[in-house]
Order: sequence, then C-alpha cells, then structure tokens
Amino acid sequence: MSPPPEMPPPDVGYAYRASAIGSAHRFALEDDGLSWRASRRTGRWRYEDIVAVRMSYRPMSMQSHRFRTEISHQDGGRIIVMSTTWRTLALMDAQSNDYRTFIVELHRRLAAHGARAMLAGGLNPALYFAGMSVLTLLSVAMTALLMRAIVTGEWAGALFIVGLSALFGWQIGRFMRRNRPRAYTLDALPRDLLP
Repeated sequence: MSPPPEMPPPDVGYAYRASAIGSAHRFALEDDGLSWRASRRTGRWRYEDIVAVRMSYRPMSMQSHRFRTEISHQDGGRIIVMSTTWRTLALMDAQSNDYRTFIVELHRRLAAHGARAMLAGGLNPALYFAGMSVLTLLSVAMTALLMRAIVTGEWAGALFIVGLSALFGWQIGRFMRRNRPRAYTLDALPRDLLP
C-alpha cells in the first residue's frame, strides 16, 4: 500500500492595525506566494520574487517589545509587518506568538521555493553607524559634565548625570545591541529580532 499523498501546508495568516483609525493590514502565506492587503493596496507576490527581508527591533512608548519585518519585491514594492496592533486610540497589543509563527513560516516557505532574498537583521548600516557616532559624542559630553560636577562638588548634579546616563544607556543600549547590522540565513533567524 502506497503512502497517502503529502498534503500542501495550510495557509498561514497574520493581521495588524498600523494605526488606531486605519484598516487592518492582512497577510496570507499561500502555497506559491504571499498575498497582502494594506489599506487600499493589495498584492500577491510569488516567493521567488521576494528580493529582501529585513528584521528589526522597534520599541515605542506604548509597547517596548515591538518588532518589524520589511519585505521587498523585485518590482520595488515594499510591505511592513509589525508585531503589535492598535486596539484603541490609547492601547496597543502585542501579537508575539502570531507574529513569530508568521515570520518563521515565511522564511520556511522562502527556503522551500528556492528564493534568493537578501536577509538582513537590524538597522541599515549607515543609519546604525551614524547613531553610534552620535552616542559616542554624547557619552564624551556626559563624562565631561560628570567630571566637572565632581570637581566642583556638585554631588546632586553628579548623581543626576549618573542616573540619567544609566537609564539612557539601558534603553538605547538594548535598542542598539538588538539592531546591530548583520546578515542571516533562512534556517537561522536572529532570535533577538523575534518576540
């Protein structure tokens, strides 16, 4: 008796609201391509025609655990998939499990269809290194202010600078560490860029 024919994998979908008043952005991973609807735009891209995927960490004030994937098509089109959705004007919800499932399955299907997409993690290198330069200058300035406060005996000012620097370093340090530019492969997604 021969084994039953292999069933094609079921479609995997994902949706999120990019703003509190806009319509939902909807995506579906179908047998041979990615179909999507974002506001009034719609499309269907074959997996082989996807030329780039960039994953990044994008926290914001209402949702510090927020991720973004940018998918580019060979015709120059680009769509964004976010790991959070707006619920009301003041509330944003994380969709970590659904987002992770969708992004992992997208990469699996890209591999299965032989796509040769450029896979990048983190920020654009030019933007990242410009940000690192600004942070270095800011660190030098804060160190100079701290030294001046210590020399002049302004202990409250010195304590304020230390506290502010620690908070800023914790927040920005995490953002910069997760968003360092790098390449990855279809079978080894960057764990720190997934919820």
